Amino acid sequence: MYIVTSPEVWALWAATFLASFGDGKPVVLFVPAGEKYKTVSQLEQLATRLSAAGADRSSVLVAFGGGVIGDITGFLAAIYMRGIDYVQVPTTLLAQVDSSVGGKTGVNLRTGKNLIGAFHHPAAVFVDVTTLATLLDNELRAGLFESIKAGLIRDRALFTLMERERASILKRDPVLLERVIIASVKMKAEVVGRDERESGLRMLLNFGHTVGHAIEAVAGFGKLLHGEAVGWGMLAALAISRLRGLPDKDYARAVAAIRAYGLPPLPRLPIEKLLDAMARDKKNASGLRRFILLRSIGEAYVTDDVSNKELFSGIASMVDPERP
Repeated sequence: MYIVTSPEVWALWAATFLASFGDGKPVVLFVPAGEKYKTVSQLEQLATRLSAAGADRSSVLVAFGGGVIGDITGFLAAIYMRGIDYVQVPTTLLAQVDSSVGGKTGVNLRTGKNLIGAFHHPAAVFVDVTTLATLLDNELRAGLFESIKAGLIRDRALFTLMERERASILKRDPVLLERVIIASVKMKAEVVGRDERESGLRMLLNFGHTVGHAIEAVAGFGKLLHGEAVGWGMLAALAISRLRGLPDKDYARAVAAIRAYGLPPLPRLPIEKLLDAMARDKKNASGLRRFILLRSIGEAYVTDDVSNKELFSGIASMVDPERP
């Protein structure tokens, strides 16, 4: 057994985690915390250490940490000796509700997020909400933005729950957090089960990610947490959706809910660089910019004809939500 984790997570949870192994002594491989370490060079270092430790095709990797740990461990498992098993034990809310489910793995390039990767499903995912007790507030909110996304695109009941119970959810009520996690995972698993390779339906899960990934890349990976960037990206997507017929009432509810969960300040970013980053988005095909928009709360769709004028308006609305 080989565990990939960060020093911070290991310092908090090593004793509890190791207690489940009895007398066994798994090999622990550390990756520094943060999106900026989700790189090809870090992947190569991990693979080299795995080989030096004697890992073979029967070995099992355990991703014990947040989304970065899960993504890089999953990709390592996908390519080490042409594929070995791995298990996800996510410790952040974002990883529990989103990135640990669905089989997407990968690392970043300087030109964009997750541009190198593979589909490789974990053998199992184990979620323990008690690990959220040590999560920083901004990391908790980052995960909640992904759950808001889940509600907006496909689960109106989840969105309404998060809208009405915001105060208790932010106070980490364990019963409510469990409801949010279960609903988010159920929605994503149903979508992935129908479209594993993102040929159609699964693209809806990228609502807010087109602009969000561009913000991450242009600002510099690590300046904003992934979920925070997605929160800003959803505001842009909602503004474009409004231009195309999203009812004003739904627009207002969605924007209010996202902002109520506490977005961090948006860095000042040149719009030309954001557009350039979006041109390299993985969802694009044959030179067409694919975008996920809303018809109503709970109903999303994919389009490939968003104009630069609409995009400019959407990005401007992130700063001024009343801009038409």
